[in-house]
Amino acid sequence: MNRRNFSWAIAGTALSSLLERSLPVRQSTGDMSAVSGESAQLYRRALVFDCNSGPPWKGGHLPLPQADLDMVRNCGVDVVKSPIGGIAANFTEAVEQIGYLNQLIEIHPAYFLQVRVPTDCERAKREGKMGIIFSFESVEMLEGKLERIELFRNLGVRVMQLSYNRKSPFAAGVMEPNGGGLTALGHDAVRKMNGLGIAVDLSHANAQTTADAIAASRKPAIMSHTGCAAVHSHLRNKTDEQLRALAGKGGVVGIYDLMYLTASPRQPTVEDYMAHMEHALTVVGEDHVGVGSDGPINPFDTSAKSPADYEKYEQERQKSGLAAPEEDRPPYVVGLNAPRKVEIIADQLLRRGYRSRVTEKIIGANFVRVFKDIWMA
Repeated sequence: MNRRNFSWAIAGTALSSLLERSLPVRQSTGDMSAVSGESAQLYRRALVFDCNSGPPWKGGHLPLPQADLDMVRNCGVDVVKSPIGGIAANFTEAVEQIGYLNQLIEIHPAYFLQVRVPTDCERAKREGKMGIIFSFESVEMLEGKLERIELFRNLGVRVMQLSYNRKSPFAAGVMEPNGGGLTALGHDAVRKMNGLGIAVDLSHANAQTTADAIAASRKPAIMSHTGCAAVHSHLRNKTDEQLRALAGKGGVVGIYDLMYLTASPRQPTVEDYMAHMEHALTVVGEDHVGVGSDGPINPFDTSAKSPADYEKYEQERQKSGLAAPEEDRPPYVVGLNAPRKVEIIADQLLRRGYRSRVTEKIIGANFVRVFKDIWMA
């Protein structure tokens, strides 16, 4: 397995070796603030869904340490959409990584299950396990071949993007300097994904690809992890027009907790995160917003060595031409750098006057609903 390409922070914003350090972790100020009793109770009963995350990654070594398994059990997240293939994995590497996740589930059946059909989400909640949805963000493993879409679907991949940050045979990403949108092959890919029940994820799509794909898809699309351009103008954040178009077809947007939430050089805080969350709710409503953290459940290590290691990794990412602007800060939000970050988000929503019913939608039910719409014939 090419471990350089296997990172749970699929946008490439965090080196897996930095993220694999589990508890105990020195937290940033405010990361472990107490939540209310009402929030804790809601979090226990809700089906919690993080639409871009994953279990702790220990350099591909199995079994996982018991401390990591305890963190999985205690984080309260019932379902994650886990990225496979990094930003440039080829066919063989993607298959190897699917094999790794299958082995993880086989070795630790009391902690994990694969989500292949909608009822698996409820099953994960009922059995106290973490359900894992396999997903792609890059398309190199497809090698421009439509038949690969069905092959990977049958291996369990239920979410795919049409490009990463640059151009692919199917579409253009947010950093493609020559622009472009959905290609003829991309139109064929969307039709095939619709027919096979694979979610079209537009998190890294540029404006034209986003518009083209939403128009072409007969099923809802998703933006599993992004922010709001109206709050902070950045290539990785979506405009109000794009958010409305997505919601108009029944889609859901997940708000990430990355550095792209604020202007450089300030590290974003939970207040910045909630500004994006509340803006999205204002624009598209309570049925179309969720959480897509874009990092594993284990916190980013804020101890002295980790930022230096991250800087070295970021230099390599810059050389590759795939780094987005403002990647000059670590990939975490002060106040959310904890395994139970979604509980903190739920608490913040309740404190701001959102009803329990609405909060449950945002922290899980909306993504459960949209995947049912997409996966069912």
